[in-house]
Amino acid sequence: MALLGAACAGRAPAPPPAPPPTAPRPTLSLIGHAIQVGAFARIENAVRLTASLQGQGLEATYFRDSDHLYKVRFGDFPTEEAARQRAEELRGKGIIEVFHIVAPDPYAAAHHRGDLYVRERIVESAGTFVGVPYLWGGTVPETGFDCSGLTMAAYRLNGLDLPRTTREQFMAGDPVQKGRMAKADLVFFGIHKKGTASHVGIYIGDGKFIHAPGRGKIIRIDSLSNAYFRQHFLGARSYL
Repeated sequence: MALLGAACAGRAPAPPPAPPPTAPRPTLSLIGHAIQVGAFARIENAVRLTASLQGQGLEATYFRDSDHLYKVRFGDFPTEEAARQRAEELRGKGIIEVFHIVAPDPYAAAHHRGDLYVRERIVESAGTFVGVPYLWGGTVPETGFDCSGLTMAAYRLNGLDLPRTTREQFMAGDPVQKGRMAKADLVFFGIHKKGTASHVGIYIGDGKFIHAPGRGKIIRIDSLSNAYFRQHFLGARSYL
């Protein structure tokens, strides 16, 4: 009673100050320095370079930058020096030409503003692909490489090392109930074989998601309430 009376009389200790925003605690590792190459007006040229780099064993992704040019990015290096050394080596072999080293600082995951900020930036990155003909370098659609290339690019452009294939992405995340999904969670579908993740998209809220529906089609927004996607829905995964 004494404690209650003290609190009512206004003599309770002041609450501690709110902690500053914390960095997200991703289940994915953060990407270090990367190498960026190319600046193309035509997406086909970015695809061609991406496929060429992938042929060299590099996990390259292409994206449309804020200047509306298509660029290619790859690598995960602990220091700028290591990234530059690798880039010079590749340039010496004629694999790349002009390059730019991207530091981790611009990545959303490195801004220490919490996972809501990172989620918004991932959705924003995915949105820049909407309407773009998706011409990924993959040749085996059954692995989900085309659609998972989009999700991988959106995450890696924000500093998170998402695996390449649909199945790997499905295994890497934490399960999320359909009614509790948040922006930037990934949604998976069993298209080719029931119970096996073979297609993936990025949830953007309001029951909608961005995805690459197939080779030769444009990247678009669809609804999870669509009968086809509702029938094949396998589950959602979170990485933040």
